[in-house]
Amino acid sequence: MACLHAKYWSILWFVALGTAAMIGVTAGTHRLWSHRSYKAKWPMRLILMIFQTIAFQDTIYQWARDHRVHHKFTDTDADPYNARRGFFFSHIGWLLIRKHPDIVIKGATIDCSDLMQDPLVMFQKKWYRYLMPLCAFIIPMLVPWWAWNENLWYSWHLTICRYCITLNITWLVNSVAHKWGMKPYDKSLSSTENIGVSLLTCGEGWHNYHHAFPWDYKMAEIGNYKFNLAKTFIDFFAYIGLAYDLKTVSVDVIKKRVLRCGESTDNPTIT
Repeated sequence: MACLHAKYWSILWFVALGTAAMIGVTAGTHRLWSHRSYKAKWPMRLILMIFQTIAFQDTIYQWARDHRVHHKFTDTDADPYNARRGFFFSHIGWLLIRKHPDIVIKGATIDCSDLMQDPLVMFQKKWYRYLMPLCAFIIPMLVPWWAWNENLWYSWHLTICRYCITLNITWLVNSVAHKWGMKPYDKSLSSTENIGVSLLTCGEGWHNYHHAFPWDYKMAEIGNYKFNLAKTFIDFFAYIGLAYDLKTVSVDVIKKRVLRCGESTDNPTIT
């Protein structure tokens, strides 16, 4: 009902916040802090930290640590969101039960020293219990009420709705993009290429490519910006000098991987 009765500016506000939250997760926690696929100067890192806090998907430190475990031990009991345990588990079930002992044991072997040496990551980790409610709920709810006299009840429900939607969109990468889609880069992996997930997640659905080449900042071979908003964001900040050392993969390396491991050699994305 809040969506039906809220003001137009309120809808735009929460769409913008939802997009910012997704960018914080995709371009920030995932591509920058988890995979170190590029480097960013502190103004960009600060923006990404704020955006990631809006998303309320745990601290940068814990998100990145768990994701590194996921990549090192993919589809095993040490994988926090092991797709082989079923769709529900990989989507949300992994958050509803205790971690498998292997996750704790093998997770302890993951090097997170770079995260511990990042002042912004540690600042967020230390003050998260205060930053998260402010960034994810309180400020997003109060701005429409204060700026254009939105009904506070509608604003609150839109805030909760935005949070639930962005959460489930993020989880699609762990569930849908490990179940449905093509595997042109490595057929032995559970991860797939899923255009629908890519559109919703700002470019994270090219998942077979990502698991084959996790260090590529694009997270995809396709350069179409409308399917990879996070890449657009990173490229813009690289253009203004705040992002640098963008890592990518050569066409020759991609071709060799496709021919060796892909489920089909007929891959139209290769040029």
